[in-house]
Amino acid sequence: MARIKPQALLLQSKKKKGPTRISVTTIILCNLLVVLIVLCLFGTYRHWSRRSLDQRGAELSNFEDTDAFVGSKKYESDSFSDSKKYDLPGYAMIKTSKGYITVELYKDGSPEIVDRFLDLCQKGYFKGMAFSHVIKNYVIHGGNSQGLGAAEDWISKGKLHNELITSPKHEAFMLGTSKTKHDSKGFELFITTAPIPDLNDKLTVFGRVIKGEDVVQEIEEVDTDEHYQPKSNIGIIDVTLKREI
Repeated sequence: MARIKPQALLLQSKKKKGPTRISVTTIILCNLLVVLIVLCLFGTYRHWSRRSLDQRGAELSNFEDTDAFVGSKKYESDSFSDSKKYDLPGYAMIKTSKGYITVELYKDGSPEIVDRFLDLCQKGYFKGMAFSHVIKNYVIHGGNSQGLGAAEDWISKGKLHNELITSPKHEAFMLGTSKTKHDSKGFELFITTAPIPDLNDKLTVFGRVIKGEDVVQEIEEVDTDEHYQPKSNIGIIDVTLKREI
């Protein structure tokens, strides 16, 4: 067996202990792999972040849509109620044997009475209604006289009206009806010709004369008997309802 020289052994030992060289290709592949892993992680993060934001946006949108739907329903309901209310005629032109009297109806202040009045107008209830009592400087009255009692009682109260505190609710030229319970057919009409505070407990005002005060005064001047009933036939010929005038 041939002996290896010490110098050759030393060279062999250095070759075995020296570091292994990594090729450039391997380094490039490793770097590409690292970059690929980083890109994958970043892409995954962006995907889940976007999905989370989309879910939150969808929930918020659904909430807003629901809120908007409820709000729109409430608005529609309120609008329907208001439109139904304000679609009703707000004025009535009362054609009398002395001329026209135009009244504004208090739809807000006395809605039930106004509804009843409008219904009766549409049914022709007031056509031919006579003014059964005319009390000068007090009131003209159409319909039966049971609502306020005997006419003598009215005039005795009327003599005191200047001594009482006047109520703006019962000024002259106000349209009202008796507060006594109406049956399904009856309805009384009163047009005041002076402030009448003592009728506050018995008369419900549901409108006011805005045109035709002279006609009211002309009716007030007709001749009456001792019971304050007109000697000549005077009354309502027809009533025309209007939304605007």
